[in-house]
Amino acid sequence: MTHIDPAASTDARAWLATLVGFDTTSRNSNLALIEAIEGWLATLGVRSTRIPAPAGGKANLLFSVGPDVADGVVLSGHTDVVPVDGQDWRTDPWTLSQRDGRLHGRGSADMKGFIAAGLSRVPAMLAAGLQRPVHFALSYDEEVGLLGAPSLIDTLLASVPRPAVVIVGEPTGMRVVERHKGIMGLRTTVLGHEAHSSQIHLGVSANMVAARLMAKIVAIADRLAATPDADSGFLPPHATVTIGLVNGGTAPNILARECSFIWDIRSASPTEARAIYDEVDALVRELDAEIRARFDDCGIATEILSDVPPLTGAGNAPALDLVARLLGTPDREVASYVSEAGLFEAAGLPTVICGPGWIAQAHQPDEYIEIAQLDAGAAFMDRLIDALRA
Repeated sequence: MTHIDPAASTDARAWLATLVGFDTTSRNSNLALIEAIEGWLATLGVRSTRIPAPAGGKANLLFSVGPDVADGVVLSGHTDVVPVDGQDWRTDPWTLSQRDGRLHGRGSADMKGFIAAGLSRVPAMLAAGLQRPVHFALSYDEEVGLLGAPSLIDTLLASVPRPAVVIVGEPTGMRVVERHKGIMGLRTTVLGHEAHSSQIHLGVSANMVAARLMAKIVAIADRLAATPDADSGFLPPHATVTIGLVNGGTAPNILARECSFIWDIRSASPTEARAIYDEVDALVRELDAEIRARFDDCGIATEILSDVPPLTGAGNAPALDLVARLLGTPDREVASYVSEAGLFEAAGLPTVICGPGWIAQAHQPDEYIEIAQLDAGAAFMDRLIDALRA
């Protein structure tokens, strides 16, 4: 287990170097990172709660600093990062490196920078005599469907007095983001009937059927792009539908037995997202009946992999006002990406997104956070401590 150097534990850059050093790509375990933080907290006398993933190998971590009272502030961040596979990195992505005022490493912007800024201020929080607590909520598998956040939120609500505010530290350049789109992630699988490709009357190509479904999805995407809502504030200013992964067939001269594709719907409106799903599903049911009538081993099924609500901004005034006051600006923005903020809001907790770094650097080769941004994140934590003293 990696041990945290007490002398460096108040330094956000040292914390970021430690966190980046753990390869917490979503396909991997995050337990080594969780154990390192748990061990460090124990030296400070801070109790923490581990919430294991159902399949094991991963966990959320929840801990609180300050009195056991209501109206605290939740600092929420995900510990997992996206893969570096196939990306052209100039330096080791798992070793934090500095050049030109930037700190490079996978997760430096998204979003270990925010976590590092928060952890670096835990000793100061302990010494500050806080009148309201800070709750750290660190999740797993955000990047692959926000899989850890629901159980983390459930445990939070069941184990601590109700918080007043949630700050989700996605990289916003330390600006206030009040709304984001939701996402419905789906996998559609077509089962065909194999035959020689010259004998199409003896089989059903799963690839060809899937292509008809994908053509429908492309047509919907084009229609949405042609009817933007200029007042939405989002970029792009409309719902989007994309196909991210396709896998089908075994050989060029065999009618494919199976074809699956993963696609998503992103919208600021759950009603709109469901209408898009229903439109595609109508064709799924039509084609399913058609191919089953030919061969009883054929069929089509769609699995909902994730269904994360948008962050609407409704009821979030306490969070928005607090963060705007700490930042000294009333400006507010929106984001097209998805985060656990929508889940916190759906649980009835006033929520806002604000964190150091920029989303444009997330998921990129040579991902980085500007030193000035990390310092700004740490300074924000200092102002939060001052606010919670009162």
